[in-house]
Amino acid sequence: MQLTKFSHSCVRLDQDGSVLVVDPGGFSEVDEALDGADVILITHEHPDHIDQERVVAFLQANAAVELWAPAGVIDALGDALDGATDRLHAVGGGEEFSAAGFELRTFGNQHALIHPLIPVVGNVGFLINGSLYHPGDSFTVPDGVEVRTLLVPVHAPWSKLSEVVDFVIAVRAPRAFQIHEALLSKPGLDLFEGNLTRLAEPFGTAFRHLALRESVDL
Repeated sequence: MQLTKFSHSCVRLDQDGSVLVVDPGGFSEVDEALDGADVILITHEHPDHIDQERVVAFLQANAAVELWAPAGVIDALGDALDGATDRLHAVGGGEEFSAAGFELRTFGNQHALIHPLIPVVGNVGFLINGSLYHPGDSFTVPDGVEVRTLLVPVHAPWSKLSEVVDFVIAVRAPRAFQIHEALLSKPGLDLFEGNLTRLAEPFGTAFRHLALRESVDL
């Protein structure tokens, strides 16, 4: 399985001719990431994780593509697709399913709290092929799972550095890469990632920054 990093929280996975894309949002290179996709996973409804207009256009142009997401996302997409929801699947935490040769499990059910005045939306983290974990906008730890590769939301309006570090330490994956970095300047990202690299290493996690469009074999 090959992972390719796009901007913010969007990643593309290629495996045996099948393509899975997670969180093609408005800060990401959506059309490029989705090119040839068989499966789309959306962790939650915020526009930096799903560019609804372009995702709908892609679904309309590619009749075999299936999508899994929390119910709120499915409802919005169903309306945009005039009720053609046979390829749209609502999913919550604690579920298991297969799609285009990928084995998937879900964890968690809600987005991290931003502020008490901002409503909390549904969020699911996806464990892919039993080894790669994309948490979306949450620090839900996938209990009972030996995660091999962790995607880390390094910065968000709902988090601080100590929480990011504690999440990485709790999961204890051997390697980790960044997601959710679009709100940081280059100096800010260097500061966050430098601290994360230093603090995670004693607990067995090697953190590394992935450049835009960089691919790694998992």
